[in-house]
Amino acid sequence: MLKEKIELGDVIRLEAASGNIMDSYVHVQGGRGVNVVVVEMSGATEELAHDVAVHIAFARPKYLKKEDVPADVVAAERATLETVTRNEGKPEAAIAKIVDGRIQGFFKDVVLLEQPYAKDDKKSVAQVIGNASIVRFVQVEIG
Repeated sequence: MLKEKIELGDVIRLEAASGNIMDSYVHVQGGRGVNVVVVEMSGATEELAHDVAVHIAFARPKYLKKEDVPADVVAAERATLETVTRNEGKPEAAIAKIVDGRIQGFFKDVVLLEQPYAKDDKKSVAQVIGNASIVRFVQVEIG
């Protein structure tokens, strides 16, 4: 008996479509898995799918592609960046362009395909996977 309150979050069942590759990565800390990633890819090798899973565990993206980021999330981030940019004393005429650049930085933080690849940050994940595609991914972290 653990005598700990354990809550189970979302339960997800993944099954790769015919011809797709599914791979995973488990980051173990203190003898237990604390960060688990499963990724499904099309047109990929098992090695590439595994490397992408490791990247996801490291970089913790929230979305697969830019289009997946909800409009209200982008709008809230844009408003925050606009306020920060104004508070920095930037010229009013330059604020829109500066915010646009910073929004691209936001996408590089939260969108998997836009992120600099963990093993070679000169390339994005999209560049590394080439003609392969990431169908979906799931990440579960404990703690």
